Amino acid sequence: MSEPVIAQRSPLRFLPLILFALLAALFLIRLFTGDASRIPSALIGKPAPTFNLPALDGLKDTPGLSTEDLRKGHVSVVNIFASWCAPCRQEHPVLMAMARDEALKEKGVEIYGLSYKDEPANALGFLQAGGNPFQRIGVDPAGRTAIGFGVYGVPETFVIKGDGTIAYKFVGPLSPSAVATTLLPEIEKAMGK
Repeated sequence: MSEPVIAQRSPLRFLPLILFALLAALFLIRLFTGDASRIPSALIGKPAPTFNLPALDGLKDTPGLSTEDLRKGHVSVVNIFASWCAPCRQEHPVLMAMARDEALKEKGVEIYGLSYKDEPANALGFLQAGGNPFQRIGVDPAGRTAIGFGVYGVPETFVIKGDGTIAYKFVGPLSPSAVATTLLPEIEKAMGK
């Protein structure tokens, strides 16, 4: 009688599992490292897109927003927001503080809003509840203007030079420390200082 052949198990049988585990670990590490607000924009140094957006109905003394408003010689901060966006709600007090900042006012910095894919009544309620930090608000119901800015999520904030050139893009909600350490220095650079 012949002896049964015993199959030898190759250590290579675990190779796919090991490779999967290594890739998963790499993705997790990359997911939680880095600063999402530092995502580069291909539009830095280029003119802001051409647009002419209507005002948000119901807000007195807050006109709409157009490309021409970004080319009036002063630095503009354009914040893309939506009432349905939780991080937008988180950053709203920071924008209100910026709007009250006398140093920014003296420098002629204007803060504008772009209401992104939002129902006008919801955007109005959001601003009535938390205050309106914006000197102008453009309503972008289809998100076409935001796409022109290269926006892929809200909130995003842009620093625009006085000639309408995009100087800086901040991705994510602004915090007091982000304003102090990142946004204000970028505003100064946009002013040529």
